[in-house]
Amino acid sequence: MSLDVAFTPASLAKDEVAGRGVFVIDVLRATTTMSAALWHGAKSIIPVGSIEEAMKLLQTLGSDDVVLTGERHGKPVPGFGLGNSPLEMTESRVKGKTLVMTTTNGTGALLATVGAAHVYVVSAVNLSVAGARARQLLADGLDLLIMCAGRDGRFGLDDAYTAGRLVIETLGSRTRLDGLNDAAVAAVDLVRRYGRRWDLPLVGSAAGRGLEAIGMSDDVSEAAKQDRYPVLPVFHDRRLVGMPG
Repeated sequence: MSLDVAFTPASLAKDEVAGRGVFVIDVLRATTTMSAALWHGAKSIIPVGSIEEAMKLLQTLGSDDVVLTGERHGKPVPGFGLGNSPLEMTESRVKGKTLVMTTTNGTGALLATVGAAHVYVVSAVNLSVAGARARQLLADGLDLLIMCAGRDGRFGLDDAYTAGRLVIETLGSRTRLDGLNDAAVAAVDLVRRYGRRWDLPLVGSAAGRGLEAIGMSDDVSEAAKQDRYPVLPVFHDRRLVGMPG
């Protein structure tokens, strides 16, 4: 059994995904927002790779109970009903709705999981339920991969720290190097550096600083609240649905 971390989807070969249990992280903000939406009653979330694809899918599905959701470089997409803020995902806006979502980094990471045995979405806000599922899969003998979305194809401190927290949550106090790749070891070392305070690596990351620069620091604060939305988004048949914690 192995537990690997990839700091960006581009660092992976296809055979590194195939047959594994994959946990996708884009803590600022896509995977946080997905958990918030499903916790507040969204029916499902369909991730797509582009704004154009989202528009076409809306035409196919019809506008009833379908909401376009997402951002580009942190900012809401003109013509979309919702952005990529977890604070927007209130019950009044999303309950019973299907969200068609595209983001700069997170949705692309999800779409890169083709061939995985199981795919889940992780962030601080659902860390405990994600860790419980990861422990179960390891106990069942499945190899695991924690895939960070990164930032514009590069390493992201916020995602890497979250990956380290998930490794520790999965392995518990007996976290050892056996079965971990070098990226997983490095992610655990980030947790040793920053400790258990989510705000330090999130606020200090390039993603966190970028959100602060465009007036969205409240989203960073929301994303730093561990187990705020204890639901586990499961990606199957090109849709995310919520598995209660």
